[in-house]
Order: sequence, then structure tokens, then C-alpha cells
Amino acid sequence: MDAVLILADAAQQSEPGGKVHILGAGWSVTGPAVAAGAVVVFLWIPWDQTDGSHEVVLSLQDADGHVVEVPSPDGPVPLRIPNTVQVGRPPATPAGTPIDASFVVNYGPGLPLAPGERYTWQLEIDGESKEHWSRGFLVRPLSAGLPEGLVG
Repeated sequence: MDAVLILADAAQQSEPGGKVHILGAGWSVTGPAVAAGAVVVFLWIPWDQTDGSHEVVLSLQDADGHVVEVPSPDGPVPLRIPNTVQVGRPPATPAGTPIDASFVVNYGPGLPLAPGERYTWQLEIDGESKEHWSRGFLVRPLSAGLPEGLVG
């Protein structure tokens, strides 16, 4: 199985597992005030692993690999987003064809992220994680101004 994560300003799916519409995709620097955003996950599932369900978990980790905690009514909780992906074999698809699936996680502004720090969205599939199943980003430091010549 393989996966790719893309960071975007916003994303929406036409139906569960269907086409994804993405706005402002491909960034790796944000802030220092963290705006709303989206994580788009594309999966390619080998033929022999279709016709079943797969447990996926997307988590936000700090530079030390610890899962970021977010406020909840019951106190801080780790930002881990579980999902179940079920992929069938479409009729007339030749045997051996990998089947694609996707999902989108949109988040609002105000994630508790520290300016000047790096973070990583990390994906687990059926309890397994690979280094390239991730997408890192930097939150600009508070002192970061606009590049010379630009007016805010």
C-alpha cells in the first residue's frame, strides 16, 4: 500500500472516496497565526488488499515526534483522526490493478501551534507507518516579516 499527503488551504470531496477538489495546495510554510487548512490523503491499495477495510489514523506531530494536543471539553486530547477506508474491486477492473482511495481532513484556524516550530502530519495504515506517509510544515516565527519589496 502507498499514500501521499498534500497540504492545502481547503479541500472537499465529491463523495466518500471520490474525487477531491483542492484549493491552495502544496504549501509547507504557514502562520505565524495558523489559518484554516486541509490535509488531503491519497491511497493506492494493492489488488490483494481490496475488498476489505483498512484502519487509517492521521496525527499531527511536533518536531520531537510527539502528537500535538488540542483542547476539548474534557481537557487536552491528542490530535489523532481515525478513519476506516473500505475499497472494493470495480467491475471489469483487470486483476492486479491497484485501487485508489482518498479522504480529506479540514481543520479550522487556531490550532495550538508554536511560531517558529516544525510540525508533521503523519499517516498510519493498519498500524503501520512509513516516513514518506507524512507532510511537514513550518509555522513562521512571530518576527518573520514580509520579504523585502512586499507590502502587507
